[in-house]
Amino acid sequence: MTSPLGPLQNSPLFKTSYAGLDETLVGEPLGVGGRIPPHDEEASPADHQRLRAIFISDLHIGTPGFQAEALLDFLRHHPSDVLYLVGDIVDGWQLRRRWFWPQSHNDVVQKLLRRARKGCRVIYVPGNHDEFARHFVGHAFGGVEVMHEAAHTTAKGLKLWVVHGDHFDGVIQCAKWLAYVGDWLYELTLKINRHLNSFRARIGLEYWSLSAYLKLKVKKAVNFISDFEVAVAHEAKRRGFDGVVCGHIHHAEIREVNGTLYCNDGDWVESRTALVEHPDGRLEIIHWGGQAVVLSRAPVAAVVPV
Repeated sequence: MTSPLGPLQNSPLFKTSYAGLDETLVGEPLGVGGRIPPHDEEASPADHQRLRAIFISDLHIGTPGFQAEALLDFLRHHPSDVLYLVGDIVDGWQLRRRWFWPQSHNDVVQKLLRRARKGCRVIYVPGNHDEFARHFVGHAFGGVEVMHEAAHTTAKGLKLWVVHGDHFDGVIQCAKWLAYVGDWLYELTLKINRHLNSFRARIGLEYWSLSAYLKLKVKKAVNFISDFEVAVAHEAKRRGFDGVVCGHIHHAEIREVNGTLYCNDGDWVESRTALVEHPDGRLEIIHWGGQAVVLSRAPVAAVVPV
């Protein structure tokens, strides 16, 4: 029988068993000479309050667009009780076409596993780019639990459905070949974006996302985002949840959709955003650019369920 991993099965990333991950998961030991990379050292509690939960998605590990150093820095400064990996963590689509796995991507995998070993509950909900991981639902790898979907209850009692969201994308479900073409065009845009921001950095300008700008300027893209949000929120309500946390469309947002709280945690290719829950139940989207910048907060009316 053909392995669900395809050509990825022979890579160092997946040399493991259902029982748990050994050190071959990351291909190398914990740093040179067994030394733990500096990114694994958490910031002191005095610097940052421990969060109740963090939700991140769309890392696309294994692609040049993944902003690994920024994510490592964010995680170092934000300890949490629970960490949700909301899909498209490893980009299997890209890795099948071309192998790309620098040390910084290894460091991220090590960081996630180390966080699980140190007592943080890490829950992995696969998406469409890492759909191979859906074959391992119900198993725990190095302490990372793999689930089709998850349910999270905030400190205020808000019940949130955690799902990647690709099942609400008609392109993925009905015309997968078109999704692959779109993925190629998206990678081309990101490549142009990297060169553009390299030039902007040399002249002293801040990071700016070309792909995010185009996404918000093209009418069809704006309509797609709106339709996606409505569809996901509607299904969350139908299932009896107060809200939903998802990813997939790389557009971070918190808003109410027909009485249901919709939260998208964004991505770590364009926006470098995460959804976080504070100890008191507050939900915020944080953009990480060396320090936390709050982009949006959950509406006050959505904090306590009716």
